[in-house]
Amino acid sequence: MNMRPPPAPVDWLIAAVMAAFAFAEELGGRTMVPDRGQPLWWLVAATATAGLVLLRRRAPFTVLVVYSLVSAASFAYVGGVSFAWQFYTQLVLLFTLVSELPPRDPRTVAGLAATALFIGSMMFTTAPPAGLGDVAVVMGMVSISAGAGFSVHRNRQIAVQARKHGELLAREAVTEERTRIARELHDMVAHSVSVMVMQTGAARLMLRPDQLTERETLVVVEEAGREAVEELRRVVGLLRADSDEDGLAPQPSLARLEDLVEQVRDAGLDVELTVEGEPGPIPPGLELSAYRIIQEALANTLRHAGPTRAAVTVSHRPHSLFLEVVDEGSRDGRTRAEGAGHGLVGMRERVALFHGRLATGPLPGGGYAVRATLPLGTRFFGGTAVRRGSGEAAV
Repeated sequence: MNMRPPPAPVDWLIAAVMAAFAFAEELGGRTMVPDRGQPLWWLVAATATAGLVLLRRRAPFTVLVVYSLVSAASFAYVGGVSFAWQFYTQLVLLFTLVSELPPRDPRTVAGLAATALFIGSMMFTTAPPAGLGDVAVVMGMVSISAGAGFSVHRNRQIAVQARKHGELLAREAVTEERTRIARELHDMVAHSVSVMVMQTGAARLMLRPDQLTERETLVVVEEAGREAVEELRRVVGLLRADSDEDGLAPQPSLARLEDLVEQVRDAGLDVELTVEGEPGPIPPGLELSAYRIIQEALANTLRHAGPTRAAVTVSHRPHSLFLEVVDEGSRDGRTRAEGAGHGLVGMRERVALFHGRLATGPLPGGGYAVRATLPLGTRFFGGTAVRRGSGEAAV
């Protein structure tokens, strides 16, 4: 069952204000009809109107049309009534209608026609008839109400389009980064399979002439391995863009961090590299991801903070690899928005690939920190175990 949410607190407030204004005006005798006294049903109408104001967002068209027709009928029946709260209520309902519905919606056009009926009934049933000045004031207030509603509707549409555009860009960034990661991992897998094929061939050549069964088995393995390498090369060719390298350059690793730090220093970033613990066996894919995370973190520091100081820490722990890149922030006072940019997208994807944890955010004393924990010995891929936030990462 689709349950609609209750009216927002601001709607209750507006309805209460309109009801209080209507009661004050009615009890003050402003709508007193000559020779008829103060009819009680005006107070009932004021209460019903407050209810319509409360529900106006749920059915803006229905509420406005009902109110306009009932009000026009009451104006014709009573005649000569001096009022204010009825008119202000109409302005509120008109604003809600044009702010909730598109300008070219038939209901919007019908709502404007109902408002015109309300205004006409109000102007022609008063005694004495409204003058040009009164007409100008009324039309001006109606125009302001409708114009404000149209402006709110347009701004909402712009905000929705901006949000959808941002989501599209974010999805494209994730897709591009995943393609890049897949391309690098395919290169590594292709290299590993090639080595396996070569070792299988070497083992086949070492067999004795009478080991026919073993020889046939290794031949099958070699052929399957060569076919796998060819398929991997085709896949890599599809993933690699025209502007990419040809794939012959060696994949970066943590052993090349010093070269990366020197490059960043040449770009104006004062970097201090610290390596803690004894390096153990690290899966090639995880090591490549660790290098890319540090590379992207330093690139983000240069991009957002400019020339400043940064510290890179690589900690080899018994069951995990901990990475930390901390900078002192921009020297000109610039701040970096949390989660902004495509660089963090790549970090999250690489950390999630190995079910690691990622913490990013500004530091209390200034600067920005990127902390990643990559578990060693991971034999599966995928997953979304990534944590975002500021402060220390839980390790």
